[in-house]
Amino acid sequence: MLDLQEISYQPQTGEKRIIDNLNLKVHENEIILICGNSGSGKTTLLEIISGLTNPQKGRISWKNEILSSRQRRWLCGVVFQFPERYFIGTTVGKELKIGHKSLREKNIDIVLNKVDLKNLNLTQPPEQLSGGQQRRLAVAVQLLRNPSILLLDEPTAGLDQTMRNEVKNLILDLKNKNTIIIVTHEPALFEGIPSRILILDKGKIKNS
Repeated sequence: MLDLQEISYQPQTGEKRIIDNLNLKVHENEIILICGNSGSGKTTLLEIISGLTNPQKGRISWKNEILSSRQRRWLCGVVFQFPERYFIGTTVGKELKIGHKSLREKNIDIVLNKVDLKNLNLTQPPEQLSGGQQRRLAVAVQLLRNPSILLLDEPTAGLDQTMRNEVKNLILDLKNKNTIIIVTHEPALFEGIPSRILILDKGKIKNS
């Protein structure tokens, strides 16, 4: 179980806390949707969970072990909103191999199959993929790190209905294999995905 206890965070330039004494428990292989208005702190919460940002107060544990920010970075894979803007590999194959000293082709094939990108041409630039394929590639990049927790920030943002359905199907395919936390301001887009819906409001988590 992922357990956040009394987490508080206030940016150095901010006048108030974005995350305020927040508590959250997420079971292994559970899918949760965290909803809230723009500016409610959804992305900040993902950054805290993933170890990219440290809270001023509180503790985060996984399977009853309190984790440092470094340990959380190893535990989590994060796909931020519009991840295609951050691709740096000149080809799909190079993008998949970033951060790996050595990576077996078999492992790449397994992950691409997981995200329904089987037989993808690895020599083409990522920007030549469709929007839905780019989101799937971004998830594949994270899955190659073998994370226990997958964090998705507005994964359907900017996509048309067909591509949104592609992303939904990907999440369903990963169900029961990863703990998945999705932040969104449009929970209706994820109808049909078995999930627990929570609201982030005034820095605290509430049931929907």
